[in-house]
Amino acid sequence: MSWPALLIEAFASGPCSGNGAAVVLLPQPLPAADLQAVAASLKQSETAFLLRHGDRWLLRWFTPSCEVQLCGHATLASLIALGHWGWLQPGQGAILHSRSGPLPVQLAPGAAAGAWGSIQLPAGRLLPAALASPLEQELQRRCGALVSSWSSSLDYWVALLADGLSLAALDGLGAILTGPERAGLVVMAATNSASSSDALPKVQGLTPDYQLRFFAPGLGIDEDPVTGSAHALVAPYWLERTGRDQVVGWQPSQRPGGLVGSAAASGMIQLLGSGHLLWEGKLYFQSGDYSCGDGGLGEWAALVSG
Repeated sequence: MSWPALLIEAFASGPCSGNGAAVVLLPQPLPAADLQAVAASLKQSETAFLLRHGDRWLLRWFTPSCEVQLCGHATLASLIALGHWGWLQPGQGAILHSRSGPLPVQLAPGAAAGAWGSIQLPAGRLLPAALASPLEQELQRRCGALVSSWSSSLDYWVALLADGLSLAALDGLGAILTGPERAGLVVMAATNSASSSDALPKVQGLTPDYQLRFFAPGLGIDEDPVTGSAHALVAPYWLERTGRDQVVGWQPSQRPGGLVGSAAASGMIQLLGSGHLLWEGKLYFQSGDYSCGDGGLGEWAALVSG
Protein backbone atom coordinates (compact mmCIF):
# COMPACT_ATOMS: atom_id res chain seq x y z
CA MET A 1 0.00 0.00 0.00
CA SER A 2 1.41 3.42 -0.94
CA TRP A 3 0.23 7.00 -0.52
CA PRO A 4 1.37 9.87 -2.76
CA ALA A 5 3.28 12.52 -0.81
CA LEU A 6 5.01 15.84 -1.52
CA LEU A 7 7.13 18.28 0.41
CA ILE A 8 6.26 21.83 -0.56
CA GLU A 9 7.99 24.90 0.84
CA ALA A 10 5.11 27.35 1.17
CA PHE A 11 5.32 31.14 0.96
CA ALA A 12 8.74 30.64 -0.65
CA SER A 13 10.10 31.89 -3.96
CA GLY A 14 12.70 29.14 -4.24
CA PRO A 15 14.24 26.12 -2.55
CA CYS A 16 15.25 26.03 1.11
CA SER A 17 13.13 28.98 2.19
CA GLY A 18 9.59 29.48 3.42
CA ASN A 19 7.74 26.91 5.52
CA GLY A 20 7.93 23.25 4.62
CA ALA A 21 4.77 21.15 4.67
CA ALA A 22 4.34 17.52 3.77
CA VAL A 23 1.11 16.83 1.86
CA VAL A 24 -0.22 13.27 1.85
CA LEU A 25 -3.07 12.09 -0.37
CA LEU A 26 -4.99 9.39 1.48
CA PRO A 27 -6.81 6.58 -0.33
CA GLN A 28 -9.15 6.07 2.63
CA PRO A 29 -9.98 7.72 5.98
CA LEU A 30 -7.59 7.01 8.82
CA PRO A 31 -8.03 7.87 12.51
CA ALA A 32 -6.11 10.68 14.19
CA ALA A 33 -3.70 8.35 15.99
CA ASP A 34 -2.44 6.98 12.67
CA LEU A 35 -2.17 10.41 11.08
CA GLN A 36 -0.26 11.66 14.11
CA ALA A 37 2.20 8.80 13.79
CA VAL A 38 2.89 9.69 10.16
CA ALA A 39 3.32 13.38 10.99
CA ALA A 40 5.73 12.52 13.78
CA SER A 41 7.83 10.51 11.33
CA LEU A 42 7.84 13.23 8.65
CA LYS A 43 8.89 15.88 11.20
CA GLN A 44 7.61 18.93 9.32
CA SER A 45 6.08 21.86 11.18
CA GLU A 46 2.82 20.58 9.70
CA THR A 47 1.77 17.59 7.64
CA ALA A 48 -1.44 18.05 5.66
CA PHE A 49 -3.66 15.06 4.88
CA LEU A 50 -6.06 15.30 1.95
CA LEU A 51 -8.98 12.92 1.47
CA ARG A 52 -11.47 12.87 -1.41
CA HIS A 53 -14.97 12.31 0.04
CA GLY A 54 -17.61 12.19 -2.70
CA ASP A 55 -17.18 15.47 -4.54
CA ARG A 56 -15.50 17.18 -1.59
CA TRP A 57 -11.93 17.59 -0.43
CA LEU A 58 -11.30 17.11 3.29
CA LEU A 59 -8.17 18.51 4.93
CA ARG A 60 -6.51 17.97 8.31
CA TRP A 61 -3.21 19.31 9.70
CA PHE A 62 -0.83 17.73 12.21
CA THR A 63 2.38 18.99 13.79
CA PRO A 64 4.82 16.30 14.96
CA SER A 65 3.01 16.34 18.33
CA CYS A 66 -0.66 17.32 17.82
CA GLU A 67 -3.51 18.09 15.44
CA VAL A 68 -4.14 21.81 14.88
CA GLN A 69 -7.35 23.67 14.09
CA LEU A 70 -5.87 25.92 11.41
CA CYS A 71 -2.69 26.02 9.33
CA GLY A 72 -2.18 28.47 6.49
CA HIS A 73 1.08 27.31 4.93
CA ALA A 74 -0.02 23.67 4.77
CA THR A 75 -3.29 24.81 3.15
CA LEU A 76 -1.32 26.62 0.45
CA ALA A 77 0.88 23.53 0.10
CA SER A 78 -2.25 21.37 -0.28
CA LEU A 79 -3.55 23.65 -3.04
CA ILE A 80 -0.26 23.47 -4.93
CA ALA A 81 -0.21 19.69 -4.44
CA LEU A 82 -3.69 19.35 -5.98
CA GLY A 83 -2.43 21.28 -8.99
CA HIS A 84 0.69 19.16 -9.24
CA TRP A 85 -1.33 15.94 -9.08
CA GLY A 86 -3.71 17.22 -11.78
CA TRP A 87 -6.81 17.58 -9.62
CA LEU A 88 -6.87 21.34 -10.29
CA GLN A 89 -5.86 23.32 -13.37
CA PRO A 90 -4.48 26.89 -13.48
CA GLY A 91 -7.23 29.32 -12.54
CA GLN A 92 -9.38 26.61 -10.94
CA GLY A 93 -10.53 26.70 -7.34
CA ALA A 94 -11.86 24.31 -4.74
CA ILE A 95 -13.23 24.23 -1.20
CA LEU A 96 -11.13 22.41 1.39
CA HIS A 97 -13.26 21.29 4.34
CA SER A 98 -11.38 21.55 7.62
CA ARG A 99 -11.79 21.89 11.38
CA SER A 100 -11.90 25.66 10.77
CA GLY A 101 -14.73 25.31 8.26
CA PRO A 102 -14.72 25.43 4.46
CA LEU A 103 -11.63 27.17 3.08
CA PRO A 104 -11.79 28.48 -0.52
CA VAL A 105 -8.55 28.06 -2.47
CA GLN A 106 -7.57 28.84 -6.06
CA LEU A 107 -4.56 28.24 -8.26
CA ALA A 108 -3.29 31.35 -9.98
CA PRO A 109 -3.94 31.50 -13.73
CA GLY A 110 -1.08 31.59 -16.20
CA ALA A 111 2.00 29.62 -17.09
CA ALA A 112 3.50 29.67 -13.60
CA ALA A 113 0.22 28.89 -11.86
CA GLY A 114 1.52 25.69 -10.34
CA ALA A 115 3.74 27.74 -8.04
CA TRP A 116 1.22 30.37 -6.99
CA GLY A 117 -2.21 30.39 -5.45
CA SER A 118 -4.59 32.05 -3.03
CA ILE A 119 -6.19 30.67 0.10
CA GLN A 120 -8.88 32.12 2.35
CA LEU A 121 -8.55 31.76 6.12
CA PRO A 122 -10.68 32.95 9.05
CA ALA A 123 -9.44 36.36 10.16
CA GLY A 124 -9.94 35.86 13.88
CA ARG A 125 -10.33 38.78 16.29
CA LEU A 126 -7.75 40.78 18.23
CA LEU A 127 -8.73 41.56 21.80
CA PRO A 128 -6.71 44.20 23.72
CA ALA A 129 -4.87 42.44 26.55
CA ALA A 130 -1.63 42.82 28.47
CA LEU A 131 1.18 40.34 28.02
CA ALA A 132 2.60 38.65 31.08
CA SER A 133 4.97 41.14 32.71
CA PRO A 134 8.14 39.01 32.33
CA LEU A 135 7.43 38.53 28.61
CA GLU A 136 6.78 42.23 28.06
CA GLN A 137 10.04 43.07 29.79
CA GLU A 138 11.90 40.46 27.71
CA LEU A 139 10.55 41.90 24.44
CA GLN A 140 11.51 45.41 25.45
CA ARG A 141 14.98 44.25 26.46
CA ARG A 142 15.54 42.45 23.16
CA CYS A 143 13.82 44.76 20.68
CA GLY A 144 12.83 48.08 22.16
CA ALA A 145 9.51 49.83 22.68
CA LEU A 146 6.36 47.69 22.92
CA VAL A 147 3.38 49.69 21.60
CA SER A 148 0.33 47.42 21.99
CA SER A 149 -0.64 43.83 22.72
CA TRP A 150 -3.66 41.62 22.20
CA SER A 151 -5.03 38.17 22.85
CA SER A 152 -7.11 36.64 20.07
CA SER A 153 -9.88 34.26 19.13
CA LEU A 154 -7.21 31.88 17.75
CA ASP A 155 -5.55 31.70 21.20
CA TYR A 156 -2.52 33.47 19.72
CA TRP A 157 -1.07 36.47 21.54
CA VAL A 158 0.12 39.46 19.51
CA ALA A 159 2.71 42.09 20.41
CA LEU A 160 3.24 45.24 18.33
CA LEU A 161 6.66 46.90 18.46
CA ALA A 162 7.52 50.46 17.48
CA ASP A 163 7.73 51.08 13.73
CA GLY A 164 10.87 49.91 12.00
CA LEU A 165 12.32 47.93 14.90
CA SER A 166 14.32 44.88 13.90
CA LEU A 167 13.04 41.44 14.90
CA ALA A 168 16.48 39.82 14.65
CA ALA A 169 16.96 39.77 18.43
CA LEU A 170 14.01 37.39 18.87
CA ASP A 171 16.06 34.28 18.07
CA GLY A 172 15.38 31.60 20.69
CA LEU A 173 12.36 33.35 22.19
CA GLY A 174 10.13 30.29 21.81
CA ALA A 175 12.33 28.22 24.09
CA ILE A 176 11.72 30.53 27.06
CA LEU A 177 7.98 31.17 26.65
CA THR A 178 5.76 30.16 29.56
CA GLY A 179 2.04 30.47 30.24
CA PRO A 180 -0.69 31.01 27.63
CA GLU A 181 1.68 32.62 25.11
CA ARG A 182 3.18 29.16 24.49
CA ALA A 183 0.12 28.38 22.31
CA GLY A 184 1.21 31.08 19.86
CA LEU A 185 2.95 34.44 20.05
CA VAL A 186 3.10 36.91 17.15
CA VAL A 187 5.63 39.74 17.41
CA MET A 188 5.26 42.32 14.64
CA ALA A 189 6.34 45.79 13.54
CA ALA A 190 5.72 48.12 10.61
CA THR A 191 8.56 48.29 8.10
CA ASN A 192 7.87 51.74 6.67
CA SER A 193 10.56 53.43 8.77
CA ALA A 194 13.16 50.66 8.67
CA SER A 195 16.68 51.68 7.74
CA SER A 196 18.12 50.70 4.38
CA SER A 197 20.32 48.09 6.11
CA ASP A 198 17.16 46.27 7.19
CA ALA A 199 15.59 46.40 3.71
CA LEU A 200 13.44 43.35 3.08
CA PRO A 201 12.96 41.37 -0.14
CA LYS A 202 9.94 42.23 -2.24
CA VAL A 203 6.93 39.94 -2.49
CA GLN A 204 5.43 39.85 -5.99
CA GLY A 205 7.37 43.04 -6.66
CA LEU A 206 5.81 44.75 -3.63
CA THR A 207 7.60 46.16 -0.58
CA PRO A 208 6.46 44.61 2.75
CA ASP A 209 4.30 46.82 4.96
CA TYR A 210 5.02 44.84 8.12
CA GLN A 211 7.06 41.92 9.38
CA LEU A 212 6.37 39.37 12.08
CA ARG A 213 7.78 36.31 13.79
CA PHE A 214 5.72 33.51 15.31
CA PHE A 215 6.53 31.22 18.23
CA ALA A 216 4.39 28.26 19.34
CA PRO A 217 6.28 25.85 21.63
CA GLY A 218 2.94 24.68 23.04
CA LEU A 219 2.24 23.16 19.61
CA GLY A 220 5.69 21.63 19.37
CA ILE A 221 7.06 24.47 17.20
CA ASP A 222 9.58 26.77 18.90
CA GLU A 223 9.44 29.07 15.86
CA ASP A 224 7.37 28.67 12.73
CA PRO A 225 9.12 29.92 9.56
CA VAL A 226 6.14 31.53 7.74
CA THR A 227 2.72 31.36 9.39
CA GLY A 228 -0.38 31.91 7.25
CA SER A 229 -2.81 31.82 10.18
CA ALA A 230 -0.82 34.54 11.99
CA HIS A 231 -0.82 36.80 8.93
CA ALA A 232 -4.55 36.23 8.45
CA LEU A 233 -5.09 37.20 12.09
CA VAL A 234 -3.21 40.50 11.89
CA ALA A 235 -4.04 41.45 8.29
CA PRO A 236 -7.24 43.35 9.28
CA TYR A 237 -5.16 45.53 11.61
CA TRP A 238 -2.69 46.39 8.83
CA LEU A 239 -5.43 46.86 6.22
CA GLU A 240 -7.18 49.38 8.49
CA ARG A 241 -3.95 51.10 9.46
CA THR A 242 -2.72 51.53 5.88
CA GLY A 243 -6.16 52.25 4.40
CA ARG A 244 -5.36 50.04 1.43
CA ASP A 245 -7.13 47.01 -0.02
CA GLN A 246 -4.05 44.80 0.29
CA VAL A 247 -0.99 44.58 2.52
CA VAL A 248 2.30 42.76 2.20
CA GLY A 249 3.69 40.77 5.10
CA TRP A 250 7.18 39.38 5.57
CA GLN A 251 8.40 36.81 8.09
CA PRO A 252 12.17 37.13 8.72
CA SER A 253 12.76 33.73 10.30
CA GLN A 254 15.73 31.52 9.50
CA ARG A 255 13.64 30.32 6.51
CA PRO A 256 12.00 33.59 5.49
CA GLY A 257 9.04 34.19 3.23
CA GLY A 258 6.22 36.59 2.50
CA LEU A 259 2.69 36.94 1.22
CA VAL A 260 0.03 39.42 0.13
CA GLY A 261 -3.13 39.73 2.24
CA SER A 262 -6.52 41.23 1.40
CA ALA A 263 -10.11 41.09 2.61
CA ALA A 264 -12.20 38.50 0.74
CA ALA A 265 -15.87 38.90 -0.09
CA SER A 266 -16.54 35.93 2.19
CA GLY A 267 -15.44 37.96 5.20
CA MET A 268 -12.29 35.89 5.44
CA ILE A 269 -8.73 36.97 4.68
CA GLN A 270 -7.25 36.01 1.34
CA LEU A 271 -3.55 35.23 1.28
CA LEU A 272 -1.65 35.07 -1.99
CA GLY A 273 1.64 33.21 -1.95
CA SER A 274 4.01 30.96 -3.81
CA GLY A 275 5.37 27.52 -3.10
CA HIS A 276 8.33 25.43 -4.18
CA LEU A 277 8.06 21.67 -4.71
CA LEU A 278 11.14 20.19 -3.04
CA TRP A 279 10.48 16.46 -3.33
CA GLU A 280 7.86 14.02 -4.51
CA GLY A 281 7.44 10.40 -3.53
CA LYS A 282 5.28 7.78 -1.86
CA LEU A 283 4.81 6.53 1.66
CA TYR A 284 4.83 2.75 1.86
CA PHE A 285 3.04 0.63 4.44
CA GLN A 286 2.00 -2.94 4.86
CA SER A 287 -1.76 -3.41 4.64
CA GLY A 288 -2.03 -4.03 8.37
CA ASP A 289 0.18 -1.17 9.52
CA TYR A 290 -2.68 1.29 9.82
CA SER A 291 -6.33 0.80 10.63
CA CYS A 292 -9.30 2.40 8.94
CA GLY A 293 -12.19 1.64 11.24
CA ASP A 294 -15.41 3.57 11.76
CA GLY A 295 -13.65 5.90 14.20
CA GLY A 296 -11.43 7.19 11.43
CA LEU A 297 -14.36 7.74 9.07
CA GLY A 298 -16.34 9.52 11.76
CA GLU A 299 -13.48 11.93 12.45
CA TRP A 300 -13.33 12.87 8.78
CA ALA A 301 -17.10 13.07 8.27
CA ALA A 302 -17.25 15.65 11.07
CA LEU A 303 -15.40 18.10 8.81
CA VAL A 304 -18.44 18.42 6.55
CA SER A 305 -21.26 17.85 9.06
CA GLY A 306 -23.90 20.53 8.98
